[in-house]
Amino acid sequence: MLVSGLLALALGVTAVSLPVPYVVESPGPTFNTLGKDNGTPVISVTGHETFPAKGNLDLTTVYVDGGPNGPVTVVEAFSAWLNGAKAVYPEELIFPTGVTKEQSQQESAVAMTTSQENAVAAALKELGIAFEQKMQVAAIPDGSASAGKLQDNDVIVSVNGKPATALSVVQSELAAGNGAPVDVAVDRDGSNVTASITPSKTSAGRFILGVMLQYKFKFPFDVKISLDKVGGPSAGMMFALGIMDTVTPGDLTGGKHVAGTGTITPDGAVGPIGGISQKMHGARSGGATLFLAPAANCDDVVGHIPDGLQVVRVENLADARKAVELAASGADTSGLPVCSSN
Repeated sequence: MLVSGLLALALGVTAVSLPVPYVVESPGPTFNTLGKDNGTPVISVTGHETFPAKGNLDLTTVYVDGGPNGPVTVVEAFSAWLNGAKAVYPEELIFPTGVTKEQSQQESAVAMTTSQENAVAAALKELGIAFEQKMQVAAIPDGSASAGKLQDNDVIVSVNGKPATALSVVQSELAAGNGAPVDVAVDRDGSNVTASITPSKTSAGRFILGVMLQYKFKFPFDVKISLDKVGGPSAGMMFALGIMDTVTPGDLTGGKHVAGTGTITPDGAVGPIGGISQKMHGARSGGATLFLAPAANCDDVVGHIPDGLQVVRVENLADARKAVELAASGADTSGLPVCSSN
């Protein structure tokens, strides 16, 4: 009996320490985009007058355990499941099969860089400051409608004569043509080239050129964002707000403690992110009283808002700016848009 008991105990200890195919998301630290990280300003501007800003415009983060970041045990997964501030997901919902830690970190770093560039563009556009914006072909998959007609690094100039100032222009022209060939003019190493391309149709019914595009910007001044050990695209909106506050007189926040999350496009559209429940808890723990949440995340917001935190639904940077300015004025913010579940 003693041997059996010891064997059962050993098996039990082994079982609870075995890794399980789950990912645990926990509230991470917050970073004030108007402040410093390790003694260095999070946002530094060169070539344009800057203005000291008070208050907080916190970006929020999430700790992710499991997958390429290291194994999660049965006990850790079960403990997280019982904790309202954490979330547990099957590993395949968060990470592609076979992805390594190095690949995950690299993708996260690229997403962060793109997010920062988009944030500068969105902030300047919201402030009415002119800058140069182009779209460049980043890659052309085999079998694409554009294969053999467009090349990597081509700069899209126009589609059917319409200046291709944004991705939305390209999408609108393709939709208007309903699958008919379109004339795509590009700048190829300084030469003007026009190609007639018949768009392909996706399973969702959208017409596409079948190329990966990336924005290329030329800004009138330099913006540097310094933040160690934080990656991904979800800080875009808060970076944009921080940049706006930095290059304009006065305090956008009025000294208030605001936090938020959301991707940003150069046009200022705010997109959904992961781990919003954990980010709200992290924001409240960090002292925030107002939280800006992407409208597309509303289903995950409802029922998970921590006490003492007002959550405002935003569609774009203009919505976020309006909410912060209203809070800064000391006016009643109860009429700002809120999330409702579908």
